[in-house]
Amino acid sequence: MTLTPIALTGSPAAMGAAHGRRYRDAIQHFAGERTRMLGSAYWVGRELEREAVLDMAAQCLPAHERLDPALTDELRAMADAAGLDIAELLVVSGFTDLVDTVYNNPANTLAAPAPRAADQCTAMLVPGQCCTDGNALFAQTWDMHESAAEHVVMIDGRPDDAPAFTAFTSMGCPGMIGMNEHGITVGINNLVAVDGQPGVTWNFVVRAILRQSNIEDALACITATPLAGAHNYLMLDANGRGFNVEAMPSRHAITPLEDRPVVHTNHCLTEATQAVERQRLPGSQASSEKRLARAKALLDDTSSHDIDTLAAITRDPEAICVQATPKVREATCGAVIADPAKRTLWALRGLPSEQQYEPFRLAD
Repeated sequence: MTLTPIALTGSPAAMGAAHGRRYRDAIQHFAGERTRMLGSAYWVGRELEREAVLDMAAQCLPAHERLDPALTDELRAMADAAGLDIAELLVVSGFTDLVDTVYNNPANTLAAPAPRAADQCTAMLVPGQCCTDGNALFAQTWDMHESAAEHVVMIDGRPDDAPAFTAFTSMGCPGMIGMNEHGITVGINNLVAVDGQPGVTWNFVVRAILRQSNIEDALACITATPLAGAHNYLMLDANGRGFNVEAMPSRHAITPLEDRPVVHTNHCLTEATQAVERQRLPGSQASSEKRLARAKALLDDTSSHDIDTLAAITRDPEAICVQATPKVREATCGAVIADPAKRTLWALRGLPSEQQYEPFRLAD
């Protein structure tokens, strides 16, 4: 499945409007579907009316405006072009974070485990000393319901107020995984939390990171921001500096990239973040632990990594390249590999075992 990028240029409002117009029907569909999901006991432990769900999403808007007014203008223009209220668009792009926000509500007296569908992604940072040409590398899979693959898009972003960037994302989402012209690269794993709050959603954080010129400011987009929900962020720059950040709404844990690869899946690895982690179903926890162990073992099996070895890891049939089954419809719907020093990101849509990576170069 070829990935032809959508070109977004100009002001934040112009970029948002172009995105919203291009994928209007899909975005409207996602808004209705995800609003219903956010009001279901399966996801958040109790049943909620549509108005209550959108009210909670709207409470998150001021935090977005405080973090980046221009990027908020992009969201608002995207919502207008798609025929939605901005609260509905926040549900589209920030769904998994808003699950945490809605779940942590005084009216919710049920301690329900996170659904299996909250499992998403195996990601890794590999330091330069473990790579063939000395350049640190990033790679990750993106796992969702198998139907999500058809909605994956690449953005070729050329804003007039921020660095150029390329981003792997889904229709209606400002950006999920990406790199900018300075080499700042960011990816994610979903986490689940009990301390959700009205705050900034993860897609917005990703795009805020891609608006920075150095990794310190990129890191501050996470650590100095009130977050709506839990995500793990992996960042890398052109000089090989990197961080893994388990970011919960009330706390975070930072692991710098040093002399060994860093791997993360969908469960917290530090005591501080585990204290506010939502209970996971046994099968979900086992899946996350298996993928973590398998990725570490595959990285250790090779003394020097390059794009091809990381591509092979994303294609691993034992644990990492997830195939849908009749009972569990989640699958690997895409994957990304990045070399920030070369300003090049490789991406594919669908199962890595069946698709070929395509290069996206910032220099182009």
